[in-house]
Amino acid sequence: MTTDSAIIRRSLDDPSAFGALFDRHARDIGVYARQRVGAEGAQDVLSETFLVAFRRRASFDHAWESARPWLFGIATRLVRAHRADQARQWRAIEAAAGVVDADSDGGLARADERTDAAVRARALAGRIAHLAARDRDTLLLYAWSDLTYEEIAAALRVPVGTVRSRLHRVRRLLADEREEGDDG
Repeated sequence: MTTDSAIIRRSLDDPSAFGALFDRHARDIGVYARQRVGAEGAQDVLSETFLVAFRRRASFDHAWESARPWLFGIATRLVRAHRADQARQWRAIEAAAGVVDADSDGGLARADERTDAAVRARALAGRIAHLAARDRDTLLLYAWSDLTYEEIAAALRVPVGTVRSRLHRVRRLLADEREEGDDG
């Protein structure tokens, strides 16, 4: 089987060869994007990932045979930008419309708290959402992309030790939160 590195090298002279890289990795990148930004934004992140990769293919590090870490790194940065854009849009909409907090009457909050499982799931999702972006990206690449520590390090352009320490910190933070929830 031809390596991703070989495909990228070939695409420098024959741009159509890059399509093989898309065929190999689009499904995984699309699933990851869908998990991070939802179905509506996933297609944008997916197509933009491969557009950026195509434009930057000359700078690919051929020490890696697989382009997966590189592509996931591009996708992660695009997800972060997409989420920041969405947050700005929502803040603008809320400011313009004078939106009142949906929980102000207590009705929605009570409905969401009917089961312990739902509350714990929300708390965990909330904790993950409040992690530093670099920690959240590391955790979600580990949980959703099936990348090794080394591949995550390549995707995020950090040392492997940084990936290990981030995952250790995230596990500790999430475990502390779970223990606090059990006490209450």
